[in-house]
Amino acid sequence: MQKRRKNARSRETNAATVGYEAQLWQMADALRGSMDAAEYKHVVLGLIFLKYISDAFEEQHAKLIAQRTSGADPEDPDEYRAQSIFWVPSEARWSHLEAQAKQPTIGRLVDDAMTGIERDNPALKGVLPKDYARPALDKQRLGQLIDLISNIRVGDEEARSKDVLGRVYEYFLSQFASAEGKKGGEFYTPRCVVKLLVEMLEPYRGRVYDPCCGSSGMFVQSVEFIRAHAKGTGNGGKARADISIYGQESNYTTWRLAKMNLAIRGIDGQIAHGDTFHNDRHPDLKADFILANPPFNVSDWGGDRLRDDKRWRYGVPPTGNANFAWVQHIVHHLAPAGVAGFVLANGSMSSSQSGEGEIRKNLIEADLVDCMIALPGQLFYSTQIPACLWFLARDRKDGKFRDRRGHLLFIDARKLGRMVDRTHRELTDEDIARIAKTYHAWRGEKGASEHTDVAGFCKSATLDEVRKHGHVLTPGRYVGAEAQEDDGEPFEEKMKRLTASLRVQQAEGARLDEEIRKNLRELGFGK
Repeated sequence: MQKRRKNARSRETNAATVGYEAQLWQMADALRGSMDAAEYKHVVLGLIFLKYISDAFEEQHAKLIAQRTSGADPEDPDEYRAQSIFWVPSEARWSHLEAQAKQPTIGRLVDDAMTGIERDNPALKGVLPKDYARPALDKQRLGQLIDLISNIRVGDEEARSKDVLGRVYEYFLSQFASAEGKKGGEFYTPRCVVKLLVEMLEPYRGRVYDPCCGSSGMFVQSVEFIRAHAKGTGNGGKARADISIYGQESNYTTWRLAKMNLAIRGIDGQIAHGDTFHNDRHPDLKADFILANPPFNVSDWGGDRLRDDKRWRYGVPPTGNANFAWVQHIVHHLAPAGVAGFVLANGSMSSSQSGEGEIRKNLIEADLVDCMIALPGQLFYSTQIPACLWFLARDRKDGKFRDRRGHLLFIDARKLGRMVDRTHRELTDEDIARIAKTYHAWRGEKGASEHTDVAGFCKSATLDEVRKHGHVLTPGRYVGAEAQEDDGEPFEEKMKRLTASLRVQQAEGARLDEEIRKNLRELGFGK
């Protein structure tokens, strides 16, 4: 118990968690058996979602029972929708499922619960998983999983204000992403990357858009973002924030995760299903903020069927790589004063293949590129390809900040971050704050300090400098080498000391070589 408390205290807001969520994951993963992680993901996350909305419902149900004498009706769905709470029919309430968890019919009962919730809540139509009764799903393990999730304490307002189930849902998403490896990147962007994008752009008012939203991480992973912008449930609840959320996701099962991930936080968003390039579901949207993590270097995006698309104002993207199709789709959807931040493979900063260099040049010359960040390696579950962040601004003389036309900010963050396990790195809160403050100072935010270039880390470059580098946007070309601290030792004295040290080491090496030869001779292997 003491260890658990210590772990809970050491939890960082952006970290791979070692605490309550991790313990819960270990128990849930033990129940997975031989089931594939991609399949088990929907089993677990569907149940977590059901537990969340049932708990919120039961809390309000208890309040309404206590208010019966004042005319409250605990069985009136409108009493719940008025409070932005999903209506949960009797067959879907967690207490009912928990009581039946040991029965062989539990799979069908869960499916019935999901069906009932979708029937009574139009915002969830077609979203919830409904295949718990399939023979391949071990019903004993399913019952044990229900018992496990029953122990998540979310009943009181304090627990819900801490977003316990939201944190568990996010942590499970990250663990499934890790378990699935490359495929995991289709639905999950590491929290620290999302947080950096959000902190940089500060999307606190207006239309927020993600054209490839995965499980909606861009909308939910920043705690500050959630608290500032929580909205209704989509069932007619009154909006309580000043932003509108728009997203699109091509993978149907990932789209369902996105809808649940928003609903579990009470965020209302227009998340559409479909191919963003060939079936843009928000064709007339002009967004104030665009945050995205498009899939890297996609070759089979169907570009040959879109050669004359109106989005390609800065050049037709190559059919063999969608990187600059994503960039131009994002530019197309920016409002007149809109800003965007998105992840791309490092190759996008320097590639000149198939016209990509010309497109990048045209974007730069149009004064759209505001800031470029080189990220450390090993941040992503899905790829070892080095990545970078692009920041675009439609109007860089916008009056909100200083006039930044003709200048670009370069940040080299490759040396930042810490390893959280053998294969994954993350940016710490301090790293994120350092990068964001550098950008805010450079673009002239009120209250921010004055920008100064730091050798090896950041550089404000002119457009002429970028032209001299052939419109290559790799930060390392601009920020220079990190300044080395002068230790005060004169050069000649240092060389004498180092040379003497080298001779001692060479002599020791020779002695050890002779010792090895002697031992080999004694063993009969010497000449």
